Amino acid sequence: MNSFVQGFTVCGGLILAIGAQNAHVLRMGLSRQHVLPTVLICALSDALLIGLGIAGMGALLDRWPEAVRLATWAGAAFLFWYAINSLRSALAPRSMEVGLNEQAISLRRAVWLVLAFTYLNPHAYLDTVVLIGSIGAHLASDQRWIFWGGCISASVLWFSALGFGASRLTPFFSRPSSWRVLDGLIGIGMGSLAFNLIR
Repeated sequence: MNSFVQGFTVCGGLILAIGAQNAHVLRMGLSRQHVLPTVLICALSDALLIGLGIAGMGALLDRWPEAVRLATWAGAAFLFWYAINSLRSALAPRSMEVGLNEQAISLRRAVWLVLAFTYLNPHAYLDTVVLIGSIGAHLASDQRWIFWGGCISASVLWFSALGFGASRLTPFFSRPSSWRVLDGLIGIGMGSLAFNLIR
């Protein structure tokens, strides 16, 4: 298989799963807030972490389990906090219209949130640095960065589609009940992820 196609396929298959980071990108897209910086940070972070894995950092993480354990507990705490806030939003009797009455957040807060979803999530390191990175590291030296390019392309395409394509769901999310269902599902999902991390 062509190294570019292999990288695109491997990375695409892993990031399609709806997790904490994807749910946050979707929410930013639906509320039309800071979508470009959110998408850029996610894609650039994937590029960085996968690149580190290809360069050999995945093997280093395997030898330093304490770092993974620390990231796991920090990630679980953050996900629990976010789950509680999402469930509170789901129960709040408020009207939310996409882009109008949705609670606005500052660019600084949006950046901190996406950085937290990315770098406080141990699964991000396991998927990008250890798993994808180790696959790329085993390729011939002239093919590794072609593989990396395929991974980056998949990441950019996915996060752009998720963030900017979310606006097509505007008619559905113009109803307050739809937002409450989304908040509830995100809260339950984040709580489940956090529980699974420390189980």
